[in-house]
Amino acid sequence: MRKITILFLFISIFLSCDSIRVSSDYNKDIDFSNLKTYAFSKQGVDKVKINDIDKKRILKAIDVELYNKGFRKSSIEPDFIINFFTKTNEKVNFYPSNNYYGSMIQSPYAGIGHYAGSWYQNSYNYNEGVLFIDIVDSDKNELVWQGIGKGYIYTDKPEKKSEKISAMVGKILLQFPPSKN
Repeated sequence: MRKITILFLFISIFLSCDSIRVSSDYNKDIDFSNLKTYAFSKQGVDKVKINDIDKKRILKAIDVELYNKGFRKSSIEPDFIINFFTKTNEKVNFYPSNNYYGSMIQSPYAGIGHYAGSWYQNSYNYNEGVLFIDIVDSDKNELVWQGIGKGYIYTDKPEKKSEKISAMVGKILLQFPPSKN
């Protein structure tokens, strides 16, 4: 029983901390097939309240994803402008645990044992990072698409942090441009 509890604990921690959840919303009146070039909003990027290293990681990840989708960066009349911002949500994760102890009492009456234990719930706090990526029509200066990714990014190894940020950006931009159904 204790092994099952420990296994459940590790699975719940892994799933809650390592998964990236994404969603998106867009203006259904926009023909996204006309969008070919983009630029970043310098003013918007400058306002993002994260360190410059992580800003560069996010910018690079967006560049790579959009390039792979056939979009090209352009400083001269881009079709759309990209802005992003971040937010942190404090989360609490609960998981069951037990305090199981006991002893076997040998008895002349078929070896009756005595065990006692209790179940309780543990918890830990962690920060969930939220990344918003906005696509703004450069002619009309209006938001036409927004992707949101939520997940746990913290790691103390820079290579792993870059991988996690790239994975989050990739998963968000997987939904851009929206498909017509």
